[in-house]
Amino acid sequence: MPTPDLPAPMSMTRRRALTALGLAGAGVAGVAGLAACTGDKSPIWNGSTGDGDKPAETPPKATVTISGPAADTKDVPASAEIVFAATEAVQTTVSLKDANGAEVPGAMHPDGAGWLPEKALAFGATYTATVTATGDDGKAVTATSTFTTMAKPTKLVGISSFLADNAVIGVGMVLIFKTSRDIAKADRAAVQRRLMVETQPLQEGIWTWYTARELHWRPKTFWQAGTQINVTVRAGGLPMGGGYYGRRDSTLVCKVGPDLQLRVDDKTHKMTVHKDGKVIKTIPVSLGRPTMPSSSGTMIIIEKKRNTVFDTMDAPNPANRYRTPVEYAQRMTWGGEFIHAAPWSVQHQGRRNVSHGCVNVSMANAAWLFANTLVGTPITTKGTPRELDYGNGWTDWDKTWEQYVKGSAIPYVPPADPTPDPSTAPSTDPSATPSPAVSGTPSA
Repeated sequence: MPTPDLPAPMSMTRRRALTALGLAGAGVAGVAGLAACTGDKSPIWNGSTGDGDKPAETPPKATVTISGPAADTKDVPASAEIVFAATEAVQTTVSLKDANGAEVPGAMHPDGAGWLPEKALAFGATYTATVTATGDDGKAVTATSTFTTMAKPTKLVGISSFLADNAVIGVGMVLIFKTSRDIAKADRAAVQRRLMVETQPLQEGIWTWYTARELHWRPKTFWQAGTQINVTVRAGGLPMGGGYYGRRDSTLVCKVGPDLQLRVDDKTHKMTVHKDGKVIKTIPVSLGRPTMPSSSGTMIIIEKKRNTVFDTMDAPNPANRYRTPVEYAQRMTWGGEFIHAAPWSVQHQGRRNVSHGCVNVSMANAAWLFANTLVGTPITTKGTPRELDYGNGWTDWDKTWEQYVKGSAIPYVPPADPTPDPSTAPSTDPSATPSPAVSGTPSA
C-alpha cells in the first residue's frame, strides 16, 4: 500500500523548541481478493467498511499553553500579564476580554516573557485570556484561561519621577524614579522590569538601584543630542513585597538638549566648554583651597539657582562659617559643591585655588554658563587631591559601564545582533511585538 509522505523536518530556531510530529503509516496484512464480476470501482482494504480508508488527519504542528494566570485563579494582582508558551508557531495572537466581552488592549513585554495589558486591570474583575498559535501547516490551536483579580489593596507604594514631563535635559542626565518605601532585593527585579524606557534614536542603557528606594537609568555613553525619551511605569497593582502593591501606572516624556560638556583641569585652573565635540569656550576658574579641595570625578548639574544664599554657620570649624549671597549657582554635589559667580576671587581665577570646594568663575562667565547649561549637563573635574564620593550627587557617570550594570536587579545581557531573524519573531497581532527602539529591558 502507499505510505503517506512524512513532513519535512523543521530547523531549530533560537526561540522555538522543535516538536517532533509525524504520521505513522498503518501496517497492511494483505489485500482482499476481488470478485470477478462485481462492478466495484475500487478495491476494499482489510478492516474497511467498504468506503475506502483515508489516512488519519495530521494533528496541528503548533501547540500553546497558558501558565499565568492559570485557569480559574482568584485574587490575581491587577498587574497580571499573560504568560504563555507556543511551539512550532509561525503566528501567535493574544486576546484578553473582560466579563462583558470588551477587548483589553496590550502588547508583548519588551523582554518577550509575557503579554502586558496596556494598563492595570480593574480590581475584583473577571477576565478571559485566549492565545491562538498557528503553525506553518495553517492549523490553529487555542488555549484559554479565565481568572479574577484581587480586591483593591490598602497598602500601596508610589513611584515618582524627579523629572517633569517635557523637560529638556543635559546629555549626562540620568532618569530618576523613587519609590515611597524601600524595596527588598528579592522584589527589585519585578519592579525594575515594569519600568520601560524607549528612546529615539535607540541607545543602550540600564537601570541601577542607586538606593533601596531610588532607581536610575543611564545610557552606556552620554545621550545623543535631541534624543526623545519615553518611560512607561507599569506598576499599578504590582506586588512590591511585604503585602504592598504599586499605586498606579505612570509615564514620563522628555527630550535631550544640545551636546554640552564641561571639563575642569586643576593643573591649568581652567574650564573648557565642549559643544558637539568642539571647544567653544575656555573659562578661568578657582577650585577648592588645599584644606577644602574640590572633588575629582564626573558629576552632573543637579539644580540651578539664579540667586541663593550659601549658609555654613553650623560648620564645626568657625573658620569655615559664612553666610554669602551668591548668583548663578549650579549644584554638582549634595555636599555643597557648586559652579557659581565669585567676583571676590576673580584675581585668583586661572591662577590658584581659594574656594571652599566650589568652582569659582567671574560674574560674566557664570551668567554665560547659567544660560547655556541644563540640569544634567556633565562636568568632569580632574587633578584635585580628593576623589568624588559615589552618591555625593548624581554620580552615575563616575562608574565604568562594567561597574554600573552590577547595580541592576536583572542581569545585564549585551544587545544581540540587530540583524532581524523573521523565524524568531512570531506575530502577536492584535498584540503587536514592541518597537525595536525599546531599551533597558531586560538589560535594564
